[in-house]
Amino acid sequence: MTESAATLELISWHSPNVGEEFVNSLREFGFAALCDHPLDMQRVERIYKNWRAFFASGEAADFTMDPKKQDGFFSVSQAESAKGFVERDFKEYYQYYPWGRCPEALLADISTHYRDTVAFASELLSFVERHSPEHLRPRFSEPLSAMIKDSGQSMLRILHYPPVEPGQKVLRAAPHEDINLLTILPAADGPGLEIRRQSGDWLAVPNRPEQVLVNIGDMLQEITDGWFPSTTHQVATPTQESLTAGRMSLPLFLHPRPEVVLSERHTAGSYLDERLRELGVVV
Repeated sequence: MTESAATLELISWHSPNVGEEFVNSLREFGFAALCDHPLDMQRVERIYKNWRAFFASGEAADFTMDPKKQDGFFSVSQAESAKGFVERDFKEYYQYYPWGRCPEALLADISTHYRDTVAFASELLSFVERHSPEHLRPRFSEPLSAMIKDSGQSMLRILHYPPVEPGQKVLRAAPHEDINLLTILPAADGPGLEIRRQSGDWLAVPNRPEQVLVNIGDMLQEITDGWFPSTTHQVATPTQESLTAGRMSLPLFLHPRPEVVLSERHTAGSYLDERLRELGVVV
């Protein structure tokens, strides 16, 4: 298959070769798309509906992000900028950690989704380790799935991309790579995600309602010396037809415990600190 003809195929969680297919997709695209998975997509839809209303109500301002702990609500004016970009992404979001703040009325669904997604991700990390080549095994300071055990660093982000007015030129999320091990991304409630291929062309990812997308982050790339590539992606400016529609998304960024050794250069803690300083998130 040529790169121009490539598509991100759906992989069934019930496939007898799901682990191998998953890892092959990560290698080719930096992403994999799973269906028939164990995550509750009706709960995801409910989260989108309830948090969209929460953002619209103005109540999120009562949970303004803590600059030190980085939990809570980030307004459009506080949103992050991608590495190499000055302009902030056009989005607002809430960062949830199990130890952090959360509106009581919204906590049950969020905490359960977080717990279930981390358990799901642990299985995915086991696939990565099982289907990695032998020469990479000595680079794993401990089993990949053990790296996230009892980690307080994994973060669930409830993302809202506001509607865009006609003629307004914004990029909802500028081209970037994720910092963490893996990102687990249930289907958003609208299109826009694009992956940059090795050719430099952008591949639009189909927004299938029941899929879960998984992508490689920089920490897994660091552990494997680039064998698993952290792939650049973006949420593109919406098309004319969808300008007035907002978009909800629910990525979970899977992080090891800070003391986990990623490579000779970095622990998870030192790597995260370096990247957050580069992005200006911490000083």
